[in-house]
Amino acid sequence: MLAELGAYPIATIQERARARRDVGKPLIDFSIGDPREPTPPFIAAALRAAVPEVSQYPTTAGLLELRRAISAYLDRRFSVEVDPETQIIPTSGAKEAVFSTPLAFIDRSGPPPAVVFGTPGYPIYERGARFAGADAVGVVLGGDFVFRAGDISGGVWERARLVWTCTPHNPTGAVTSLEDLTGLVARCREHGALLLSDECYADIYEPAAFPDGPPSALQAAGPGAEGVLAFFSCSKRSGMTGYRSGAIVGDAAAVAALKDLRTATGTASPEFVQAAAVAAWADDAHAARRREIFAEKRAVLRKAFADLGYRTVASDAGLYLWVEVPDDLAVTDRLLDDGVVVSPGRYFGEGGSGHLRLALVPTVEECEAAVDVLGRCLG
Repeated sequence: MLAELGAYPIATIQERARARRDVGKPLIDFSIGDPREPTPPFIAAALRAAVPEVSQYPTTAGLLELRRAISAYLDRRFSVEVDPETQIIPTSGAKEAVFSTPLAFIDRSGPPPAVVFGTPGYPIYERGARFAGADAVGVVLGGDFVFRAGDISGGVWERARLVWTCTPHNPTGAVTSLEDLTGLVARCREHGALLLSDECYADIYEPAAFPDGPPSALQAAGPGAEGVLAFFSCSKRSGMTGYRSGAIVGDAAAVAALKDLRTATGTASPEFVQAAAVAAWADDAHAARRREIFAEKRAVLRKAFADLGYRTVASDAGLYLWVEVPDDLAVTDRLLDDGVVVSPGRYFGEGGSGHLRLALVPTVEECEAAVDVLGRCLG
């Protein structure tokens, strides 16, 4: 299966960037969503204070204190009530959770059920589905890059076991409305499919576009979140990419199945990392400050592309800028030769060609420096 899927596409861009960096050439890297702003000091302090004298295995269920902190966050952010005892499971970041979740729900004894996802999209949806033995079905998204229930054909719905959505969307930053999320929930319930909603960028958005923030599938699901699991992460919200801390929230029976799977694989977040996550989820002020920084970067780059005559699509939320270009591979090569690293849209699947994805990870000053390179290469 690994040989069949090949290397993770963005890794090839990183190898070229590393070669340039190794010979001392300047580089501004927009290719991977790993922000450079320091982790808020109170989070690091919470981790240090929790490192025990004797190290022991963490439990799969995680600390009740963490589950309560996540529950309180969801109440503040979405006015959603979830039971920390039965509806939340901490994870070692979101990527491993996205990849491994299909293993808990795909029955390989008969014809392979379908795992459905929008494309372009996060490549791990397809990879996790295929490793679990499912039929990975990518649905090409329309011009606004919002995934709706009507985008999935009747025949695919009949075979669907899991349906992935992502809001704010990676790679485009499109936001799915509560109405469209409600439509997805209803159709999934009608066909006995589980809706998996990747909401790792829920706290990165333009307040002018979304005064209350992007909505959650948990709001559409209602009490108990029947048939819905939402995936959250401290990585971008709190600058904790290296801590690897996330959570899956929703349908209690589905959470119980995931707990069984994750106990069998020994996948659990260290308790000192969980202590840091407790501090992070309990505080909204640092997330608001980070949101302002990302908005400043977005404004610099959006104006630069607009001045050059290139259209930015969606991109009012999430960590990315999604820009229309004539040839995404050619433009990526041209920019890399001049020290700016971006990701070609086709690396995120069908429907992504003709776009660039820029992760808003360099500093504001680096974004301003990149404007000069954009002008030279694309003007």
